[in-house]
Amino acid sequence: MKKFEADSLEKAYEMATLEFGCSITELVIEVFQQPSSGFLGFGKKRAIICAVCKTDKTGDSSILKSYKNKSVKIEDVSTRLENSNINGVKKEQTVVSNIEETTCNVPKVEPKEKIFDKFYHEEKQNDISKIIIKKSKDEIISEIKAGLNLLFDKSCFKLDEIKVSFYDDETIFIEFLGEDSALLIGKEGYRYKALSYILFNWINDKFGLMLRLEVAEFLKNQEAAIFLYLEPVIEIIKEKGSFKTKPLDGILVHIALKKLREEFPLKYVAVKTNIKGEKYVLVNEYKQKED
Repeated sequence: MKKFEADSLEKAYEMATLEFGCSITELVIEVFQQPSSGFLGFGKKRAIICAVCKTDKTGDSSILKSYKNKSVKIEDVSTRLENSNINGVKKEQTVVSNIEETTCNVPKVEPKEKIFDKFYHEEKQNDISKIIIKKSKDEIISEIKAGLNLLFDKSCFKLDEIKVSFYDDETIFIEFLGEDSALLIGKEGYRYKALSYILFNWINDKFGLMLRLEVAEFLKNQEAAIFLYLEPVIEIIKEKGSFKTKPLDGILVHIALKKLREEFPLKYVAVKTNIKGEKYVLVNEYKQKED
């Protein structure tokens, strides 16, 4: 019995038929691992099979017969035919070891929720500070404009000239306007989130700056909606001293967090996650922190 690996089961079967010089109907095949394309190329798995020809006269007929009757485990057949020095290993352990060997060097991909949460996380990380080469504001704006024009120059969206300026000394303001600018928002803002994440990582890594992204007044409308919701919330906090907001989307929770921290600088204001994985903002006294 021999092992064959390929990108698909069909290719693995073809390799087996070529190896034994017979048709696929004459093969006894055991599938150890189903192929998988993974996510964006990560976690990809190849098809792994073991096969033996039913009419192979060079093999041990007694082993083949007992294999057909399923009186011998697959690893015993593999051991005797390939002269392996592995003894007493169960089939399940063999499968696990093959899978681990295939995927051990594949980097783990974080779920998109965790990636986006990192962008809007309210707490500063204790990462080693990066060395940022300081440039003038005009140079930074010029470089960002050039990068954005390069990114969207060949796109199918009809956009006006992308506006880039400093919102404050630590924040870059980017605004997309034009006939198709609203298409960059996407359903429930999913394109806006993706674009925010990409641009933030680029700008923060290269220039050490934060990002304020406006697309067809989407951010302005989101802020107006959350500010309207927070008006009675702020009054309740002033009266009772604490409050927990309703579950909010990633962008809204970030806006609410910033607004409530501005209103209550002496209180504990933080983003929390409920058992359903939804985000909300908790306002409390420092001595009454909650998880």
